[in-house]
Amino acid sequence: MSTVLSIRGVTKTYYKPDGSVMAQALRGVDVEIEKGEYVAVMGSSGSGKSTLMNVLGCLDRPTTGEYYLDGKNVASMGDEELSRYRGRTIGFIFQAFNLIPELTIEGNVEVPLFYQGVTPSTRRERALEALRMVQLDHRLGHRPKELSGGQMQRVAIARALVTRPVLLLADEPTGNLDRATGQAILQVFDDLNDQGMTVVMVTHDPKVSERCQRIVRLADGVVETDVRQVPLRPARLGAEAVAI
Repeated sequence: MSTVLSIRGVTKTYYKPDGSVMAQALRGVDVEIEKGEYVAVMGSSGSGKSTLMNVLGCLDRPTTGEYYLDGKNVASMGDEELSRYRGRTIGFIFQAFNLIPELTIEGNVEVPLFYQGVTPSTRRERALEALRMVQLDHRLGHRPKELSGGQMQRVAIARALVTRPVLLLADEPTGNLDRATGQAILQVFDDLNDQGMTVVMVTHDPKVSERCQRIVRLADGVVETDVRQVPLRPARLGAEAVAI
């Protein structure tokens, strides 16, 4: 397997306006994730897991250390180069769906490609492809307010997939959903991983993490444990449930 991301000796320190240390969120983290892995990041409040996800997602820069994403040292990139590279290589899924209410679902999915300068016809083609992957191509023309919570999260997943990223980062993606709908969404992630997608997911739920191949647990800004496991996935849901 090839390495999708590698961070070495990463620290993240937040400073007060007077220059004194406010918090040291990461204290020297080393993590490597291979192509096709499904990794859960866990830890109590204040453990550093949200900061780590921001660093992995290139939304925040480490104070010290190295970060290689798909073979490139993103820690050394300028802001514009980093923004372009992040948009091409990482797909984000959040607890809040962050959809644009005025746009149709296909319009929402096309947004990342618009900012990459992709032509309208290609944007449309790739948006339909991504919506088919999450089984929502039958709802074309609908706006977010016409969808259930599970369907809105599927649109958000399609939007993350439309750039054909090397890495999906998910931050508590089922946190706003009821249990049955959450299970249907997790099945989408299972299927994507089975197809070779690399997935890193922040979760506090052991039932979610047990579906992953590996659990990285943080405590006080360092990796406390990094354990590989055989994923424990429930029986597949029926077609009606998957359509939630």
